[in-house]
This record gives sequence, C-alpha cells and structure tokens, in this order.
Amino acid sequence: MKFLLLILTSLFTVGVSAEVYKCTDAGGNKVYRSSPCSEGYKNIQIDLTTGKTVDLDEEKKLQILKAQKEQEELEHKQLEEQQENLRKLQIINESKKNQLLIKENPNKFSAFAIPPYELEKLTPLVKRYEGRLAEIERLRGIAAQKALASGQCNRVESSELNERSTKDLLVFLVDCTNTKSFYFDQNQLAKQ
Repeated sequence: MKFLLLILTSLFTVGVSAEVYKCTDAGGNKVYRSSPCSEGYKNIQIDLTTGKTVDLDEEKKLQILKAQKEQEELEHKQLEEQQENLRKLQIINESKKNQLLIKENPNKFSAFAIPPYELEKLTPLVKRYEGRLAEIERLRGIAAQKALASGQCNRVESSELNERSTKDLLVFLVDCTNTKSFYFDQNQLAKQ
C-alpha cells in the first residue's frame, strides 16, 4: 500500500498527469501506468485529484452499445421511410388506375367519378382509414365497375368510401346518373 501511495504521489507531484491507469491482467496482477492499459488488461482510470475511478472497459462497452442502438434506430427510421414511400406509391398507382379507367370510358364514368384522395386533404372519414388508403382507392374502382356490371347503373357519378365503414369492414357508395345508388362492402368487392 505504501508503494502504491509512493507511486501515486510521485506521479502527482511531478505533474506528469492527474490521471493514473490501473491495469489488471487475467491473473489478477495489477500495474499502474500513466497511459491507458494495453489490450487484455482490465482498464481502470483513476483521477488523482478527485479519487474518482472510471472503468474504461465498461465505458467502451457502453459506447459500443450506444452506437449499435443509434445504428438500429437509424435503420428502423430508414425502413419506416421506405415503407411510407412504398405506401404512397401504391396509393398513387391505384389512383392512376382509376383515372385511366375513367379516361378510357367517358360514357360510363363522369370525369370526377373517382377523384384521388390526397393525403394532405383527407376528409375525417377517410383519415380514419388512412393506413388502408391504397386498398380503398383500389376498391373504389372495383365498386364503380360492379355497379355498372349490375345493368342498373347507366353511368357512375361517384364512388366513395361511406360512413357505414368500420375498422373491420369498409363500405363504398356508388351513385349513378339515373339516381340509382349501390352499397358494396369490401367482402363483396373482394370476389371481383
């Protein structure tokens, strides 16, 4: 103990450093140094002015874990962004299919029969089901075609998500020029 105090005191008084490193090997042998321990030693930093000790090996592990967590969070965020971009692309594609259907069949659909739902301007009803917007856009087109196929609808004026929708069952309302209206739920439309 006296030897340790002598080493510590001499290092402090010479002004080499206010820090000392206690290096412990696998056999429990301790060596005190003025620089960090080499690989394979347990590395404890001692602040001579405050007496505070820091386990540098543990600190290094914590830094590695923190860096890994930050990397995982970054990857998770990137994955979420990719999924959101894919979802938006699916919505756009389904809307384009509906617009193409209208363009190719102007005598069966009014120009605004299936206007695209815009993410920034969703009605409260559609906003409730925002996560299923690509599916909603697809089913709106199918509902309009099913109404026409019934032979009772001469021309589609609108095909919209309806208030009768629930979390488990989407319902669509198709209004026709001849004042005929049709309600279809997603199960009926899935058969198409």
